[in-house]
Amino acid sequence: MTELALTLISAALLNNFILHWPLGVDPLLAGSRRQVHALGLATGCLMLSVGVIGYVLWHWLLVPLQLQALHLFVFLPLNVLLIAPVLKLLTRALPDWPFDGLWPLLLGNAGVLGLALINAQNDHGLLQAAALSLGAGLGFWLVLSLFSDLRERTADNDIPLPFRGLPIDLIGAGLIAVIFLGFSGLIKT
Repeated sequence: MTELALTLISAALLNNFILHWPLGVDPLLAGSRRQVHALGLATGCLMLSVGVIGYVLWHWLLVPLQLQALHLFVFLPLNVLLIAPVLKLLTRALPDWPFDGLWPLLLGNAGVLGLALINAQNDHGLLQAAALSLGAGLGFWLVLSLFSDLRERTADNDIPLPFRGLPIDLIGAGLIAVIFLGFSGLIKT
């Protein structure tokens, strides 16, 4: 049980998919303030479903049939096919949240595909893959929320002209990454 909790915390804080690995940066830079929490929840649910189903497909279908070379041809369509059902379920569950227009941001998120590939490489079990997927989704949502708050705070500041827009966003992302690097001393193995 402690391994699952450590995996969840590690995926959310230490090995964050946006800050530690540059996976899923496009939604971070393209997301609007209005859709931050909707995008975070949708990405977290998509990561959880693709991570668990991808693990099952890898270990129970591709490995026994010795078709490991086809992993991208399985994981990429799985990602694309699960976007619409996840958005539909979330829209039914939370009708007040703005889930419209999230399709391109979820489709272009390389973090979901990266998570499926990482779960396929690790052979720690289904619960470990689910914990890693849930932690990655929660970490994505956390960084998305922090970055949106940082964008909102810098919008009204007097920033020099060459640093306005994307440069200040990238500097802010780098500073958030340095802050998250401080969490690396939390878990010692």
